[in-house]
Amino acid sequence: MEAERLVGIGRRALAESRGAADIMTEAWQAQALARAIGDRLAAAGPAELRGDARGLGEIGGRDWSAPDAPVFLTGQARAARLTEVADVSRTLAALALLLGEAGMALVGVACDTGEDTLYWQCIEAIDAADESMDRVRGMLARLTEQARERARERDGPYGAVRG
Repeated sequence: MEAERLVGIGRRALAESRGAADIMTEAWQAQALARAIGDRLAAAGPAELRGDARGLGEIGGRDWSAPDAPVFLTGQARAARLTEVADVSRTLAALALLLGEAGMALVGVACDTGEDTLYWQCIEAIDAADESMDRVRGMLARLTEQARERARERDGPYGAVRG
């Protein structure tokens, strides 16, 4: 399945989540998708993004298999259905939205819980979502700058001449 479509499915599922278990599951799904997209771009994406993409893959997969992870985090990752990243910029922009929404939902869970274990799992997941979002934003900035450079090369130092 195409990456943007999977991100859209994740955003809808997160929006429909009710309760801490659902939100934690969807945050896990978002991180798994970030890892899968990062791995895909590291292997076959634009050369200038491969280092950050590799880092995104590492962040997305960190700490989710800890021995004290709740049972609801052990389900099948939606990201396993990833087959392609058709438009890198649009996919990264959509992924940034998903990660931001997941982070905000996790803040709500952390603020509402009275359980220390769940609180700290939320804090770790928020940190991972933040770090992933920083990588994604960095890749988007790099793509934007690259597009500007191509436009300058094409149009010359004074921009396109309009007549």
